[in-house]
Amino acid sequence: MSKLSGKIALVTGGARGIGEAIVRRLHADGASVYFTFNSSPDKANALAAELGASVQAIQADVAQADSVTSLVKTVLEHSANTAKRIDILVNNAGITKDTLVLRMSESDWDSVIDTNLKGAFLMSKAVCKPMMSQRAGKIINIGSIVGITGNAGQVNYSASKAGLIGLTKSFAKELSSRNILVNCVAPGYIDTDMTAKISDEQKKALQSSIPLGRTAQPHEIASVVAFLASDDASYITAQTIVVDGGLAA
Repeated sequence: MSKLSGKIALVTGGARGIGEAIVRRLHADGASVYFTFNSSPDKANALAAELGASVQAIQADVAQADSVTSLVKTVLEHSANTAKRIDILVNNAGITKDTLVLRMSESDWDSVIDTNLKGAFLMSKAVCKPMMSQRAGKIINIGSIVGITGNAGQVNYSASKAGLIGLTKSFAKELSSRNILVNCVAPGYIDTDMTAKISDEQKKALQSSIPLGRTAQPHEIASVVAFLASDDASYITAQTIVVDGGLAA
């Protein structure tokens, strides 16, 4: 039997990059997966169609409370024929608005914090009630190594990801008595659309700074998420798992 057979998973920002890899891995491990997108509906719907009836794409804005409430209600109602539950939440949705701090506008700050941090808060709060009723659940936040180390030109992004670590620890302490485990995964540099845009020279310099000598593939992050979502991680909570090839060691 697959490790996540019978489980209901909700992944935010699941249409591309790390999110897409997580959707694919949780589906491969037997979960029914609902994932959100806020743009690129064609890509999201194509992924859902490829993976089959047990994967559903839902448009939602995690930074808006009404949208989050509607999303969670939809997932619970859609899963009523099986369990009417949410077993796994992966807070992956995130954006960047990179620039040096003296050039960073208030809207650059607000939009990143709203999506990356407020969005994770709203989503986690929304699934708390069904998970508490179930007396079980897994919440996995996708952070970043820059939430630990900081990074020039990413004050807003770094702050949002550092905030996720504090949110993870606090939610874990509040929810542990109901057997709801909350953890964070902090990736280093990943091969995504964003890193594909840099020059070969920049990429070579980047890779030379990583002890393993390469950037990660999205599926390598998804593997850690799948582990945390499984019963194999039944005694792990309030932790930040760094997956960076030794970069911040």
